[in-house]
Amino acid sequence: MYCHKQALINQFGQQDLIDLTDRNSMGQINDEVLERAIKDASAEMDGYIGSRYQLPLSHVPEILLSIACDITIYRLYVNSPSDSVVTRYNNQIKFLKSVAKGEVTLGISTEGTQATSTDFAEVQSAGSVFSRNNSSSFI
Repeated sequence: MYCHKQALINQFGQQDLIDLTDRNSMGQINDEVLERAIKDASAEMDGYIGSRYQLPLSHVPEILLSIACDITIYRLYVNSPSDSVVTRYNNQIKFLKSVAKGEVTLGISTEGTQATSTDFAEVQSAGSVFSRNNSSSFI
């Protein structure tokens, strides 16, 4: 799973999660409802990510936490979600589609490990043109 209860509380607040999960009016987060939504969101994400990366990922990029939180909240709405929730969900799905097409990477290798780059800039110099030693007291 790409997110967890505490991440959702941190991002959306405990009261919002109570409002979205407390179907029996107990006044607390219903962990079963929340876990089901998290699992469903993770499965939806795997559908996109799995076309490019070997699952399960051994290193989960931080961006996936935010995406999973937005998709989970969208899935928790029984009735019509607000426009902002729908917009965030649609934006996250658009991003995942770009990942699936290879337009965007997650910064990990196709095996799911953290990618390391060997494509670094290298600077070479022939030495100083001007220096105190060869400027004849000009500098």
